[in-house]
This record gives sequence, structure tokens and C-alpha cells, in this order.
Amino acid sequence: MSTSPESGDSQTTVLVLEDEEGLADLYTVWLSDEYSVRTAYTAAEARDKFDQDVDIALIDRRLPDESGDAVLDWISRNYPKCRQAMVTAVNPDIDIVEMPLDDYLVKPIQKDELLKRVRRLDNQRNYEGAVRDLYALTRKRVHLESELSESERSSSEEFAWLETRIEELEQTAAEVNGKFDDRDFLEIVRRLGDDTGGDSYGE
Repeated sequence: MSTSPESGDSQTTVLVLEDEEGLADLYTVWLSDEYSVRTAYTAAEARDKFDQDVDIALIDRRLPDESGDAVLDWISRNYPKCRQAMVTAVNPDIDIVEMPLDDYLVKPIQKDELLKRVRRLDNQRNYEGAVRDLYALTRKRVHLESELSESERSSSEEFAWLETRIEELEQTAAEVNGKFDDRDFLEIVRRLGDDTGGDSYGE
């Protein structure tokens, strides 16, 4: 199943890459009321259906013809404005720190949760630079905090880098968005994702 945006359609376009055809079609049905959806069952098909109009990509990590990680890298290089999320049965590990993704969804995922995550990715497109990067890295931290023990996090150079980079981006985002007062800036970050560890931003 696949739907394609009409010429001149201003709807956000989502590409779903999932090798389980029934699941891919289900995601397509769930999303089609709000978005233009392109459905692909293989990495090769996803590449064929990709162009500058694709705003959000949902990528399965395990694919028959190519890894989802490789597809993420390809999208990042060729379509850097596209927001990307991995939708997979593979639990996140420290390797997601280096992956060019904005969110990580672990199957099984319900309709409400999928729509909520896609809406947040869509909302990210209204922000640039540090605020958007801050969201993506904070999502990674949330996932890793749920998967790794405190000792694993404290001994990981990658997690230490992630923490440091988040602190740097918080400062940069605050400076870039200096026209907002603190309350406005915090509201922007929370709008990007209200379950991304917002307590760390303080009150």
C-alpha cells in the first residue's frame, strides 16, 4: 500500500520503510489521515521513492537487503532536512549516539504513540539548528537511560560525550533564541517533546 502526495500538496510527507508488509501497511493507514505517506518494503524501494518532498522517514532497523543504519546514513547525506526515526524491535544501545536519527521507537508501537512521535518530528521542522539538535540528542539520552544501568552510563565515553554535547546545545540554543525569555524558551523545548527529560531544564 502506498499513497503519494499530489503536485503542490503542502501536506507533510512521511516515508515508511518496513519489510513486514502488513505492518508497513498498518502504519500507512494510521498516518494517512494526517500525512501524505509513501510506503516501502525494501531499502532499494525506499531509495527509489525518496526525494526532496519527504519530510519524515520511519526506518526499520532490520531489512532483508540492507541495514536500516545504512539507510539512515544515506538519507542524512542526501536529504539532511528530513527528520528520521528508527522503528524497530531492536532495543537501543550506546551506538545510537553516533546515528543520524531524531527519535527511536521500539516495537510493538500503538497508533496513538506513533502519531504522537510523528507529530513531534513534524514540529521539529519548524525549528532550526541548536533547538532541533537538542531535541534529537535529548531523545537519545532518554532511551539510553532506560536501557543502560547507571554504571554502564558512567563508564561510557559516548554517553559522557552525549551529556556534554547536550549541555553545550542548551547554552547555544538559549543564546540563539535570546529574543525569548526563559519561560518562552522552555516552552519551545517542551513543545518539541514533553517526555524528553524536561525536568533537566529546570523551572
